[in-house]
Amino acid sequence: MGYPKLTALVAVLTLMLGSSQAQLNPFFYTFTCPQLPFVVLNVVSQALQTDDRAAAKLIRLHFHDCFVNGCDGSVLLEDVPGVIDSELNAPPNNGIQGLDIVDNIKAAVESACPGVVSCADILALSAQVSVVLSGGPAWVVPLGRKDSRRANRTAAANLPSPFETLDVLKAKFAALGLGSTDLVTLSGAHTFGRSRCLFFTGRFDNFNNTGLPDPTLDAAYREQLRQACTTPGTRVSFDPITPDTFDKNYYINLQNHKGLLQSDQELFSTPGADTTAIVNTFAASQLLFFIQFGNSMIKMGNLSPPPGIPSEVRLNCRKVNPPTVLHDVI
Repeated sequence: MGYPKLTALVAVLTLMLGSSQAQLNPFFYTFTCPQLPFVVLNVVSQALQTDDRAAAKLIRLHFHDCFVNGCDGSVLLEDVPGVIDSELNAPPNNGIQGLDIVDNIKAAVESACPGVVSCADILALSAQVSVVLSGGPAWVVPLGRKDSRRANRTAAANLPSPFETLDVLKAKFAALGLGSTDLVTLSGAHTFGRSRCLFFTGRFDNFNNTGLPDPTLDAAYREQLRQACTTPGTRVSFDPITPDTFDKNYYINLQNHKGLLQSDQELFSTPGADTTAIVNTFAASQLLFFIQFGNSMIKMGNLSPPPGIPSEVRLNCRKVNPPTVLHDVI
């Protein structure tokens, strides 16, 4: 897979521009790790050479991290009985992938700047680079997050589910200070990537125990999906037209009743919902979608952990530092 040099250059330069957001600052690593944007860009580019889903995996990790106790890298922590009850074991994170790519980024960053860059910041940067390398917008990434020494498996229930109604989705976003525009915008990340069939085959025949298919799912598309879903674990593209490109097609699909998940189609097909007009706006203008996507990603990326949780710069993204490593613990 090749990428225009200009796009890659924009991805790097935009990391270095802009103003600070809250306590975070895009210039945080200017002196301690000035090569950071280049390192992340290089590793993500390499991952995309062999894995078309790498970009979607990385942005999903950032999203799932920020929705549980803020953007603190806790989603990456593996289970340690009696110490860490991993969020990876929570149902919303079932099947989440991309940790190997994060490991590769972290190794490259540690080689360049030992003990300086947090795993939470790596997730934020890799999400931005992933979108840009897939044809999407660039945005300034505020930096300076720390990695939590704790996980919160219970709070992973706050993550949106593919089976939820619009009211539930809006409530989950509102609990984090994110509004309807943020909900519709961030859902637009489903313009690339795949979903396993088990998350949407319930729409085919007995939707919500009605004995009928989901009426908001296009009949021809339903049969196309039925044929594709040979097993519950089969993965199907969110966007059948440009499955690996970050563009506005997600919203056009919703207008055509071809949203893959119930939670996708709810944004357009819920009667009287304010989200329908937002979908129509983004379907009509990719530029407006791209501008708002950057704004909503910054807003989500500014979600902070609750006060009092010990944090650090992890040397291994999957494990807290041992007691002998006291670097940057607060």
